[in-house]
Amino acid sequence: ISAALGPIVIPLLRKMKFGQTEREEGPKSHLKKTGTPTMGGVMILIAIIVTSLIYAKDFPKIIPVLFVTVGFGIIGFLDDYIKIILHRSEGLTPGQKMFGQFLVTGVFIFYYYNLTGGDMAMLIPFWPGHYLHLGWLAIPVAFLAIIGTVNGANFTDGLDGLCTGVTFVSMLGYLLAGSLLGFVHVSLLAATTAGACVGFLLWNFYPAKVFMGDTGSMFFGGMVTALAFVMDRPELVLFFGIVYIWDAMTVVIQRIYFKATHGKRIFKMTPIHHAFELRGWKEVKIDGFFALIAAIGVAMGIFYICIA
Repeated sequence: ISAALGPIVIPLLRKMKFGQTEREEGPKSHLKKTGTPTMGGVMILIAIIVTSLIYAKDFPKIIPVLFVTVGFGIIGFLDDYIKIILHRSEGLTPGQKMFGQFLVTGVFIFYYYNLTGGDMAMLIPFWPGHYLHLGWLAIPVAFLAIIGTVNGANFTDGLDGLCTGVTFVSMLGYLLAGSLLGFVHVSLLAATTAGACVGFLLWNFYPAKVFMGDTGSMFFGGMVTALAFVMDRPELVLFFGIVYIWDAMTVVIQRIYFKATHGKRIFKMTPIHHAFELRGWKEVKIDGFFALIAAIGVAMGIFYICIA
């Protein structure tokens, strides 16, 4: 579905002048991408929603995951729309974006704790039979994990095909994890998302004919965290979302260090994938390297599941 939507959606986005605006402070090589249609994440959303709803009657546990992921997708859509159509460079204000993210996350966490009996007791990685019980602290940790991963996915969407390829690898991990742990609905959603990624990559791989925008990247971040929570294994985000976390942490570290040292930097540019660009790496090479990191994270996560 996502592949088939390309010849329909991309010309429509171009006709409506939904073009990408590149940051002046970003890599200069990206300036040539200005005007490339963005908001292509709607292709991914449509593909996943249509496919998932076919199975929702038999697997109703799909619905809460769709809620949180589509909720983040809508926030991303509004952010993209305001940037492009209303010509506001920042899109939604930080306050508006955070409010929306807290609202979606809060509803999902309420569902998780009150309707499923989840307690956020996390298995300690590679220490079989030992759990970390956080008590009431589990709620702010859950907010931090979900919102942090969603924004990490947003940071990762900085190169042609990067976020899509990384998410594809992550979804293969969830497909296998859901099968091993007996969560059929998780495997179903993971397979659906992986398929949507492959279809979108046909149009998003370098040189990209369309970008997903915040619409797609925030959706992906929501999916990666929601699938871990509905399996009662939130710690899996550390493995299957390793690239998102890595990219986001470089931004946080850079900003803290910059302020603490009054202008000095650790990395040439953040998110970290841009630092590789400044070292002369081609986008395709960076995509492959980050996909390898994602695959290592998935392999560690599956190994952890098998020994836990």
